[in-house]
Amino acid sequence: MTTATRHPVELRYATASDVESVADGARVRLALEGSRGTVGVSGRVTDAALFRDALAATFGILASDLRYRGKDRTAYLAYLMKQGKRASALIWEAQKAFLDNALDGEKQQDAVLDPVLTVDPDSVSLEVFSRDESAYARLSFDNRLFEGREAAHGSTFLDVPPELPARVDRLRTYVPVSLEAHVALATPAAQPARAPRNVEVPHAWLRGFLQVQSAATLPASTCELAPIDLYNLLFALRARKAKKAPRALRFELVPGAPPRLVLEPWELVLECHGGTYNGAAPAVVRTFGRQRLAALARLLPHAKSVKVQLMGPGLPVFWVIDMGAATLTLGLTGWTESGWSSAAAFDVLMPRAVPDGLAEQLRERLRAEGPLPFDTLAASAGAPRESVRAALQLECLRGRILFDVARGQYRPRELMPTPVDAAVIRYGSELEARAHRLLGGDGAPGAGEVKLTKVHDVVGEGLRIHGEVVDREAVRSFFPSFTLDLEGRVKDASCGCPHHRRSGLREGPCEHLLALRLAYARRRAEEEALRQTPEGRKLIRAETRSYVRRDAESGLEMVYRVSLDGQVVAVEWGPRTGSPRHQRLWFDSDAEARGAYFARLEKLAAEGYIDAASALV
Repeated sequence: MTTATRHPVELRYATASDVESVADGARVRLALEGSRGTVGVSGRVTDAALFRDALAATFGILASDLRYRGKDRTAYLAYLMKQGKRASALIWEAQKAFLDNALDGEKQQDAVLDPVLTVDPDSVSLEVFSRDESAYARLSFDNRLFEGREAAHGSTFLDVPPELPARVDRLRTYVPVSLEAHVALATPAAQPARAPRNVEVPHAWLRGFLQVQSAATLPASTCELAPIDLYNLLFALRARKAKKAPRALRFELVPGAPPRLVLEPWELVLECHGGTYNGAAPAVVRTFGRQRLAALARLLPHAKSVKVQLMGPGLPVFWVIDMGAATLTLGLTGWTESGWSSAAAFDVLMPRAVPDGLAEQLRERLRAEGPLPFDTLAASAGAPRESVRAALQLECLRGRILFDVARGQYRPRELMPTPVDAAVIRYGSELEARAHRLLGGDGAPGAGEVKLTKVHDVVGEGLRIHGEVVDREAVRSFFPSFTLDLEGRVKDASCGCPHHRRSGLREGPCEHLLALRLAYARRRAEEEALRQTPEGRKLIRAETRSYVRRDAESGLEMVYRVSLDGQVVAVEWGPRTGSPRHQRLWFDSDAEARGAYFARLEKLAAEGYIDAASALV
């Protein structure tokens, strides 16, 4: 990765973070970065077990990395040499040199920002983002967790040496524990001062960190779970291992009824006990990345309630664990590293138009008045609510505002000494920038034309999407296609451009495949909004919808799949795990078929069936 795709950051720590055992107890000493002014907090911890477990779980999320890594075959080559096989010393040395270079590049690629510690008048919080860009966590400690609290408000980076998580994990809770987080901790005179450390943070990593926070500002479906529900979910995941897709965690939400969790592919139903769902309409939402929930197991003894915020297909899912004096917010993106899903889903997070001065006005008000909810900010902003939300999203992408998911409030928080340029992190790569140029946007004409020629629903596999991309820069047309499987992953991609013919997907998708993926996501969002109007329904000639209903006593789930194709309406129904029945109806005109199609959907909704379209990626 070139220096042009990295954000340089200089970190100045006077000493290293550590855990000390003293005569009267234990002291957690956290070293803070010194270039951001006077920031710090200290006090005696009133609940040492909660403090230890919450901090250890957060450090575990920080260190998590589920990316695939190739096996080191150096030892095997050495074994072959001893056996007299075909493995000469030259081959072994070449293999070692290759692995050394690969590991050096890996270490350089893993250069990410240190955790961000923010001291507010009402709390102190710690933000981390996993190395594989799949999990974001914010741990917040209320003031009641500390006795004799002394604080200097602000935001800065926290030093986390490799040995610190293990030392925090070994904290003994039967002795008094105190916290000292300061810029300049008292150190022995013999200890030399630490030299400044320069870190070049990849823009892709920084982009993911800020976009996950920006996603939290969007409207969401919220459901309450009991701690025992989270325990049952983690136990079921630990006792089973899915060897094939789909591997989703499905939420079945019916207003007035407790939520249900369904584990795929076993269709294991977990009834929840945390209260009823209060949403306006029933929904089925499929989420991915469920194995990362194992990081929450450490918090089960302290959990009082669990709240889940479901943002939408392809967007992060936020789990909020309320532990009384501490709250952990875990955001799961469902993928490792920025890929196809992030390019399509996070495209909606980029504000299209923000009135001049509105973002600065909102930020200054938060700095003056403290945390405020969206409704309060929008009521006195003097601008439409859509503009206020876009301005707040822009400030989140700049790193100057934080959205507290647990409390539903916006907070001032400076991630960097200078605001992050939203244009720099607008795209994850040059190929993604080219894909957006092909589509056009932001008032600029497109450098090409992207057409969806065919979207074929393959039962049990996913969607096969074909398109045509007219690339005016290349002065030719390309015909990309790919399969979007049941987990939202792209496979079986093809394109005739030189990039794809040379490397396939090994170096990432080409701009034509990315443009087709973005075009499909945008068209699907437009169709969902359009089909809610009578005028929009008249334009629909081909569509497929799935409706589901689960029997409360037997747990059997019935699935109806209704399709409209011109003058034909096809219905497929039956148990999810059984053999379905089929029916095809022909009509004299498209209008008659369309009327029968929507009449069948309305009848299913009246009978208590849930539209499962939101569960698709």
